[in-house]
This record gives sequence, structure tokens and C-alpha cells, in this order.
Amino acid sequence: MSETCSHPPGVLFWFRHDLRLHDQVALHEAVRRARRCGGWLLPVFVHDATQDRPTTWGFPRTHPRRLAWRAQALHDLEGQLLALGSTLWQCHGDPAQRLRELVTQLGHPEVVCEDIAAPEEQAVVRTLREAGVSVFTVWQSSLLEPGSLPFAPEAVPDTFTVYRQLIEKASVRAPTPLPVPTHLPPSPPVDGIRSGACTMQSDTASVGAPPVSGPGAATGNGDPRSAFPSHEPEFHGGERAALAYLRRYCERGLPHRYKATRNGLMGVDYSSKWSPWLSTGALSARQAWAAIQSFEHERGASDSTYWLWFELLWRDHFRWLHWKYGTALYRPGGIKGGASPSHDAQAFERWCRGQTGHAFIDAGMRELASTGYLSNRMRQNVASYLIHELQGDWRAGAAWFESQLLDHDVYSNQGNWLYLSGRGTDPRGGRRFNPDKQAGDYDADGAYRRCWADVAR
Repeated sequence: MSETCSHPPGVLFWFRHDLRLHDQVALHEAVRRARRCGGWLLPVFVHDATQDRPTTWGFPRTHPRRLAWRAQALHDLEGQLLALGSTLWQCHGDPAQRLRELVTQLGHPEVVCEDIAAPEEQAVVRTLREAGVSVFTVWQSSLLEPGSLPFAPEAVPDTFTVYRQLIEKASVRAPTPLPVPTHLPPSPPVDGIRSGACTMQSDTASVGAPPVSGPGAATGNGDPRSAFPSHEPEFHGGERAALAYLRRYCERGLPHRYKATRNGLMGVDYSSKWSPWLSTGALSARQAWAAIQSFEHERGASDSTYWLWFELLWRDHFRWLHWKYGTALYRPGGIKGGASPSHDAQAFERWCRGQTGHAFIDAGMRELASTGYLSNRMRQNVASYLIHELQGDWRAGAAWFESQLLDHDVYSNQGNWLYLSGRGTDPRGGRRFNPDKQAGDYDADGAYRRCWADVAR
């Protein structure tokens, strides 16, 4: 006797920041629920119209370059779904409204999606549920499982060092990443869906994203100086390119160099460069770490491979802090409260344009504006300069990074800006970098400053 189904025989799977098929915990759950009732599965992605609006600071919330990067991931995802006999239904508009429309027209199936512990993303799910839509969320963006932690996620230690020590003392391990599904349930009869804002075609231009002409479509102007050359085929935004890059990264032995080179400013190989794919979910953190574990098994562990684990723990920590503090992380005073920070709009504008007058800082801001990428070392420097030297509002800086960065991640971006401003969980009350000393330490010969002295070069 078959299991009783509480919903119509079908599941709407909503892709969010998880544009991949490997290690797709939420998708596996959606498939299980669809098959339980012998039903269909409809994969959906909604191009959120709120991302097209200007910020309160007067610039677009999302740069076209980042939209194009995401469009590449969607293009690749759609191709893989088609190979499995499925498709990707793309919509443009308010996610809650579009999903309500689809659910109504499909007979009120259940919606399954990944869980995102950030206020705007939580609000969409809450709106759907208040409208009577059944939404089942699955947590999957972290390296570690919430249930494997030696504390509840909402009780995570505020200090990273204490958190890391507890994780390592308890010998917590990342789960093995899930394989790509070999079969998917059939699609529903979509002919009856009446929504001019939705399409099954891979014509992303029709749903508000930049057009993608193929796997090698560029995301920017192809600046040859970029440390993340997203205009090159090897750096395509799709899942298959991400996995191929991860494989080459290990084959070249680069994990053994990471700790020594991670503070570099120029070139591709100084850091892992996983973050742009992690940001869209084209690569999962667990898949990346599984590759490093295989590398260690073949070539031995080192301080550098440990440091990759260390950095992934940092990434997780910012996720658990969102779980713990939620909207408090978005207040002007951060989790510590207090008055709104001061802000000099003209100084902020000069900072955005790379015209502060400090050659090291201006080089970083010009690289960001030209390529959508910036090394971790430079991100800390330019953020510190805005907050502490220009007395700028950390929220304006966080918004500029969100707009510009290919690898914007809501958890890490908010967490890092709070950390540097002293309004987060750092017990030392903020981090102020001396830009002259930093330039001497990391750009002693001035090569980086010369490289970005003229952004139009």
C-alpha cells in the first residue's frame, strides 16, 4: 500500500543560492518527496526583481557583471537538467508572488528549497507560508551539519577561536557530499501555466538577466590583470567548470602552497579562488573539502591544507552567527546596538571610484570596479580605510561590495564588515589596518599599485 500524500502528486523545487546538482541535499529531498507520491518535479529559479533596484546609497544593488556570472551558472544548470529529462522554469519578479502563482496553477504542490538564514531570504519563505503555501526548507550551504555541532547553532560562540577549538575538540567532520542524481521525476504538464513572467527557455535576457550565448560567455570586459579572469572558459560560472577547476587546483599541488601565498594580491594561484562558485552554489563547500581530503590522502596533509579547513570554518561561523542573531546583524549598530555610524557621502564616492589619494587603497578599489574581484587582503584594507580613515558607514561599504563582487555571499559580507567596524562579535572592538604598513608588507616593490594606477590601461 502506498504512503498517503498530504499534497498533490508533485513538488516545485526552488533553486536559490544552490545552482548545482552535486551535493544537492535539498534537491534529493525534493526528489524523494515527489517519488513518494509517484509525482512530478518542477525545478524553478526566480530572478528577484528587488535585486534590480538601487540601494539607499544611490547605486545599483547588483552590478550587471554579477548577474552575468549567475546567468552562466543557470545556463549550465539548465543544460544538466535537460540531460536528465527535466528542465528549469525561470521567472522574473517578486519571488513570493511568482511562486504563489505557480503553486496555484499547479494545484498547490509543496515547495522545497534550501534554507537561508538571512533576513530577506527568510522573509520570502515566511510570506509564502502566510499565503498558505507549504514550504519545506533544507539547510545545506555550510561545510558542517548543524546537528553535528557540539552546540546548537543559535548558541554558537561569538568568538571564532573558541568556536573552532570546540569543533576540533569534538572531532566534528564534514559529511560526504551527495552525488549528482542519475534520474529525476518527470516535469508536470506546463502548458497550462499562465505567467508571462516565467519561461522554460534558456533565454535569460527575457527574464531580466544579461544574455548568455554559451558556456564561454564573458561576465565582464576581460581585463587581463584580473586575479579571477571570469572572461576565460576555465573560469565559467557553471558547476561543471567549478568542478574542473577544483580538480586542476589539486592536480597542480596548489593546496600545499595556500598558507604561504594566501595574502597575495596579483595572479590566479595565490588563493583557492573557490568563492565565486561557492557564492552561487555552483560549488558546495563539502565538495571542495572532499577534494582536499583526497589530496591529503594522496600527497599528505600540511599546514596549508589545514588552513583551507580553517577558512571554511570561518565561512561556517558567519552562517551560524546569522542563525543566532538574525536581523540584529543588519542594524546600524550591529549586534552591539548604538547610534548610526557617521558617513561622509563625498568621501564614500571617492572611495568607490578609487580616488581617495592613497595609492594602495585606490589600486584595490580600481581592481574591484574593473573586475568584480579583490583579494582577501585588499578587502580588509579598503574596508578598514572606509570605516576608520574616512569615517564612512560600514553599511554603505557592505552594500558596495554586494553590488560589485562576483563572489558576494550575504553571510560573509555582512559578517566581515561588522567584524572590521567593531559592531560584530570581535572582542577587540574592530580592526584598523595601517595602509602604509600594509603596502610595505604586501606590495613592497609597488607592482600592485603600478598595475592598477590607471584602471583604463
